[in-house]
Amino acid sequence: MDISNEKRANVLIQALPYIQKYAGQTIVVKYGGNAMISPELKSAVMSDIVLMHLVGVNVVLVHGGGPEISQMLKKTGKKSKFINGMRVTDAETMEIVEMVLAGKVNKSLVQCLNDHSGKAVGLCGLDGKMLMADKLITADDLGFVGEIREVNTQVINDAIGNGYVPIISTVAGGYDGNVYNINADIAAAQIAAKLGACKLILMTDIRGLLRDKDDENTLIPVVNVSEVPMLKKEGIISGGMIPKIDCCVEAVRQGVKRAHIIDGRIEHSILIEMFSDEGIGTMFY
Repeated sequence: MDISNEKRANVLIQALPYIQKYAGQTIVVKYGGNAMISPELKSAVMSDIVLMHLVGVNVVLVHGGGPEISQMLKKTGKKSKFINGMRVTDAETMEIVEMVLAGKVNKSLVQCLNDHSGKAVGLCGLDGKMLMADKLITADDLGFVGEIREVNTQVINDAIGNGYVPIISTVAGGYDGNVYNINADIAAAQIAAKLGACKLILMTDIRGLLRDKDDENTLIPVVNVSEVPMLKKEGIISGGMIPKIDCCVEAVRQGVKRAHIIDGRIEHSILIEMFSDEGIGTMFY
């Protein structure tokens, strides 16, 4: 898009108060969905992160990798099985999850950020005992799916202190010696709370919380966490949105000032949320 120098200057002037506000602050971005698959969107996300890092924002990127895990399982002849949106993770599947998340996906994101002139370091929940978990107990046995009990942020803070953007894959160490698969939204919320982040941003494939799930023009831009139980009762928060919004609520209750669900299908959606008057998606406070 070709814009005049005057408009470019106006954009920068509008962004200045937000740059000043967030300089030195930490934000946690959960990266997933179409923004992780589309090369154009991936490039836009990496550019956003590099820009934020250059203006003094401490960005922590937490990523999933569900499609890549399913693809690798298919190659090995294993079928993906989900219960209530959670991947059933037997011992063989856990090996593949760890290999794909902490290996292939994590390192490809590190390379991508470095290619955009960033400075990234790849981490997983096993590094420095960052994420410690117990087996998640549910009515249906999900196998090696974990529930976070402890977040140790020293290795993250060390990376930030040395000028790196930490890129974190969500496998956790178990107190029983096993390795556990952790939902990336939950991990991002717990990490944001423990870091004292000013913002948690969950990138998704929808505009945000919609009053009518079939009409994207019914976006609810701002929600007080006290309103969430009523929105659930009314059926406005339902299905796959429940766990994402629960993560936002939990993060805010643990001290994160703002949590956002934004549309990762829109190029530079993170910058629009961070550095513009309008913002994007749904904000929980």
